[in-house]
Amino acid sequence: MNAAQIWFLVGLVLVLAEFATPGVILVFIGLGAWVAALTTWLGWTEALGAQMGVFAVSSTLLLIGLRRCFKSWFVGFSKSNVSRDADLDEFIGKQVRVLTVIPAGGSGRVEFKGTGWTAASADALGLGESAVITAVEGLCLTVKRKS
Repeated sequence: MNAAQIWFLVGLVLVLAEFATPGVILVFIGLGAWVAALTTWLGWTEALGAQMGVFAVSSTLLLIGLRRCFKSWFVGFSKSNVSRDADLDEFIGKQVRVLTVIPAGGSGRVEFKGTGWTAASADALGLGESAVITAVEGLCLTVKRKS
């Protein structure tokens, strides 16, 4: 087996391994191995050092240049920010229970859907009071006293 065939097989294994691992990285390293196989087959890189250089550079360029474009093909669109933001908007207007005292303009903990959340409030809220979610910023809920 010659070097071009070995590079091709390494690339094939890496591309196929992408389907068993998350992250959309191995496919581009596999494509880099195929670029090294092509340049070796064409006789442009006969020395192992040159082959390794082509492999490293092409894998890096492919990974940096194409990963963002092709990630949705492998991961799917369900992980996009649009759907995540839409899900968080559903929190607004929902009721929470205060788990720790929240001073006016301060933060504390609230319970929402059975889970403790960090919450900030302009209102002073006491332990056990009900509040309403007005905004979501990351993992922090902004709440106000229930009217």
